Amino acid sequence: MRAMSGEHVTEAVAGCLAVLRAATDRDWRSVRAGRVEWDCHTTAVHVADDLVAYAANLAGRAQGAYIPFELKLDEGTDNAGLLQVLETTGALLAAAVVTAPPDVRAFHPYPFRDADREGFAAMGVAEVLLHTHDMAEGLGLRYEPSAELAESVLATLFPHVQPGPRPWPTLLWATGRGELPGRAPVTEWRWYNNLVLSTERLTLTGVRPAAARDLALGGDGGFDWIGDGPEEGTRDAARMLLKAYEAGVHRPEFTSFTLVRTEDGRAVGALGFHGAPDEDGRVEIGYNLVEEVRGQGYATEALRALSRWALARDDVRTLYARAQKANTASQGVLTRAGFEPAGAIDDRLLAYELHA
Repeated sequence: MRAMSGEHVTEAVAGCLAVLRAATDRDWRSVRAGRVEWDCHTTAVHVADDLVAYAANLAGRAQGAYIPFELKLDEGTDNAGLLQVLETTGALLAAAVVTAPPDVRAFHPYPFRDADREGFAAMGVAEVLLHTHDMAEGLGLRYEPSAELAESVLATLFPHVQPGPRPWPTLLWATGRGELPGRAPVTEWRWYNNLVLSTERLTLTGVRPAAARDLALGGDGGFDWIGDGPEEGTRDAARMLLKAYEAGVHRPEFTSFTLVRTEDGRAVGALGFHGAPDEDGRVEIGYNLVEEVRGQGYATEALRALSRWALARDDVRTLYARAQKANTASQGVLTRAGFEPAGAIDDRLLAYELHA
């Protein structure tokens, strides 16, 4: 899996065009697009409309709503012309993704009201792959995108879905378009963009599985790090996230967050959950900072923000954290963030809790 990019959008659209060009002489309005309720013509227009809407929102830095316009074909546009529209709108989204800075987020309604360039690329690719499948199924054409494209869409937008033996059938199953041995049929589904929280000096950026894999393997996860890069605790958290994703138990809102300094866009540490809340609403939280920025209040600032977000939820009642007895600085972070001592775990560790 790789972080989604403009190249992925271009590849997905090229695959769509290659398939549909074989049927431009057909009447697309009279053929239903697979299992969806639209005909193939309406479905193709929908894809183009989504591509240009995503491009517009990202390029226009839309906040709170879509940019107020809608794609409309000229009267008499034939199938070949419609494919030209698809190619053009795909190019617009790819360009918007390539030119957008990594910290830019723009409106998308689900689930956290915005997305970054990687999210918009993934949503565009998902629209193209899935609806090309629908149209190809209706028109009796063979279609299967690259496994790498499908895998990257799953890791970006479906981090709550356990990877299957093959990415494309897994993506079809996850969106109610097919069966997967050993798994119940999917009748309702949503995708997930990553959660981002802002503080006075930091952006807490939710880590996706692709970034977690890169961090786990010694990379930078796509972030520009201060000093010598992420601490080993950050890599351990990434390995924990990746293990949960591969087991199908990862919940994308209870993830690891990279702490990005607002003033210069550089990563200074990590903070996150050790999994989802248990049946009592108890969830463990941990954090670490790059050595060069310790003592500047970043950990306390980030912990306060994430604690507020978590305890405002109905499924979280208690935040739990551990600190070494010898690490008075970490104990200070927890105390300043409102956590209270909850006893000794052993001769080396202390427990802290914060209740709703």
